Amino acid sequence: MPEITQNGFPWPPASATGVGSVPGTDPAEALRLVFGELPDLPHLTELPARGPGAGLTGRAAALLVDMPAELTPSGWRFTTRPGRDLRRAQSLLSTDLDTLEEVADGYQGPLKIQACGPWTLAATVELSRSQDPVLADPGAIADLTASLAEGVAAHVADVHKRVPGARVVLQLDEPALPAVIAGDVPTASGLNRLPVPEAASIETGLGAIISAAATFTVVHCCAMSVPFGMIKGAGADGAGCDLSKLRRADEDALAEAVEAGLGIMAGVVPATGQEAAFIEAERADAPQPPAPRRTAERVIELWRRMGWPVGRGDGPDPGPVGVAAQVVLTPACGMAGATPVYARDAMARCREAARLLPELIEEGRA
Repeated sequence: MPEITQNGFPWPPASATGVGSVPGTDPAEALRLVFGELPDLPHLTELPARGPGAGLTGRAAALLVDMPAELTPSGWRFTTRPGRDLRRAQSLLSTDLDTLEEVADGYQGPLKIQACGPWTLAATVELSRSQDPVLADPGAIADLTASLAEGVAAHVADVHKRVPGARVVLQLDEPALPAVIAGDVPTASGLNRLPVPEAASIETGLGAIISAAATFTVVHCCAMSVPFGMIKGAGADGAGCDLSKLRRADEDALAEAVEAGLGIMAGVVPATGQEAAFIEAERADAPQPPAPRRTAERVIELWRRMGWPVGRGDGPDPGPVGVAAQVVLTPACGMAGATPVYARDAMARCREAARLLPELIEEGRA
């Protein structure tokens, strides 16, 4: 496990980070941007604009052990032997890791990496013998989970080796998890829906990856209806979500996760300029992320609405952990669809809002 701070989390209080993807195709430029704008918790960037091998599913395919996949017109599908598509995905990941080693030379502190979770992967990769997703075959799900667990463990170890001073935080991306739980994943024909796995099986699948990684792990889902209880039951150390999508029932589930001591990666800034323009209608001509103070105030308001103390969490008080320590502020989701200028500004606003949290908490006490 990574070194943990006195607050029980690998990051310092008042931290911000990115979800993963950013615009562009240059990994060195992207990583320098992240290390500059998000110095308290930088992350390994993902650049989907380079092609399918650099996206969420292709990147996961590059991690799998002894389960080769290939691209088809409908997406990724398992196959019998490695081909050009898989080699390209592996090459892109290797390039990103080489670049990380160079940019992060001498870095000491928390460093976040991301990987697709088993259930989103099972819902998006097709079986080799049919066009149905892996989710249709319990045996294939088990094989995929075991392969991904081995691959993620090797990935974490590789990052430790390349950046020896890093405290690695693993983010498992599960955007399709609510659809899996709701029985909303279609068959190949689109006429039916695939059966819902048992809740215990879903937790076990997530838990297998978390256990194999042996590092602080956050399960991230920027869809609606984030299953916080299931994430906790799987043994995750934290959960990530888009705060703008939380309904009242979701807030109750989030409150339980907070009570259980999970770290929270809270999506607070729109991921693209289009989303910002929708929220900030008066800025539709030149959309910008919300002001840092307004963003920080919304987080504190939510914390109080859930009935939790908003203490700073960075002192000797053994009481409840404060919002500034337990919560990391992030964009609402990946920013591959943003402009480079907007992505940079969104990172900066997240950082500024996070650093405002302790100040606003003190103001509220006065």
